[in-house]
Amino acid sequence: MSSNSAAGSGSLDNKSRLSGASVTIKAIDSKVEQRGSLTESYEMVDTSKSASPVTLTVDGFGTVKHPKTGATETVKRFSWQNTNGMSVQVISYGAIITVMKVPDRNGRVDDVVLGFDDIPGYQTSNNPYFGATIGRIANRVGGGKFTLNGQEYQVTKNFENRHQLHGGRIGFDKYNWETFVDGTVVTLTHTSPDGDEGYPGAVMVSVRYELKTDNRFEALFKAVSTKPTPINLTNHSYFNLAGHATGHEEIYRHVVSINADKITDTDADSIPSGKFICVGGTPYDLRIPRELGPAMSKTVGKGFDDNFCITKGTEQGRTFTARVIHPHSGRVLEVYTDQPGVQFYTSNFMPDPNKNINPRTENASEYYEVTRLEPVIPEGVADPPIRGKGGAKYCKHGAFCLETQNFPDAINQPSFPSAVLNPGAQYVHEVVYKFDVLRD
Repeated sequence: MSSNSAAGSGSLDNKSRLSGASVTIKAIDSKVEQRGSLTESYEMVDTSKSASPVTLTVDGFGTVKHPKTGATETVKRFSWQNTNGMSVQVISYGAIITVMKVPDRNGRVDDVVLGFDDIPGYQTSNNPYFGATIGRIANRVGGGKFTLNGQEYQVTKNFENRHQLHGGRIGFDKYNWETFVDGTVVTLTHTSPDGDEGYPGAVMVSVRYELKTDNRFEALFKAVSTKPTPINLTNHSYFNLAGHATGHEEIYRHVVSINADKITDTDADSIPSGKFICVGGTPYDLRIPRELGPAMSKTVGKGFDDNFCITKGTEQGRTFTARVIHPHSGRVLEVYTDQPGVQFYTSNFMPDPNKNINPRTENASEYYEVTRLEPVIPEGVADPPIRGKGGAKYCKHGAFCLETQNFPDAINQPSFPSAVLNPGAQYVHEVVYKFDVLRD
């Protein structure tokens, strides 16, 4: 949980000898960060016990100003590549996953997560948390308040001025995290002070990222606190296995299964009632793989934004959570976690410029070439697309999220798993994104 940064060539050489990684260091500029470390670019190859090495390159991704102090900080970018054709990029700002490129069944590589090409994109007001690490509390805090050990706490309200969403006005996604590199493992750390966004206790948070040779990308979240406080971290990546720019038509053709026999019941603001709904006989029964578009068309809101309660055995740790297939490309994503829930969200609130994006009860019978939609959008529309990587137009239903988490608003729901982190204890949250292809 320390906030160390790889700063000098000597320390990196020592680290490479310890880890068995080969390291090449080259300065990319001569500017000194506000934190005092030199900006560097270097490559690491994990050669230990692996016939298929993973490389890591570190360079810069612009600068940001600290949201509280205004100090200018350099954003670092971490780029992994394995010999199976998968690559991932993460930036220190918000511990954001910016790129995930994976091959399809024919070896064609596409980026399957939505995002932006630069820091200004990630700081726009219409960024729906693309790829971000969310904290202290992912999802919602009902009424923007909770009671802990007999004391009521008011936290910032940034959702319709009624509730808190994803950590408040300045959540963990708005900070440039400290970084530490060990071989091809990157750990990012952030310290949230006592009273931050209304929460008690100083919290020290870390997320450990690593790409494996078999196309698994693993994240390990940890946190400790100086006072009892609620904690519920997640990653908010938006996936489209057909390619980040292919839009809602391809999302509708995905086939989804989720290992959950119930969901949490919620009101119109997605605040849980504390009750559960069994998915059997409802549109939320995704235990058997279903085409996403037709499944969405049967829900009340024509899309999913629900916490699925993962089915797992007593004391079972990391377990299968969800499987998503894009049949035409053959890409498969499996998610595993040790958390009790996963928020399945189909980008219902992303822009719908022409007010005509809706799932159909049936998809076309054949899976034709991947559609790259460029809808004709009149100038001056009230709800323009989000301009993403490479000028892509991101619109409603253009991606799905699988946000592993504790149940939403658990701090206010005694029937939910506890979200309280006490001093001397450690919050731990594992999630694995495993990519594969369908084989004939």
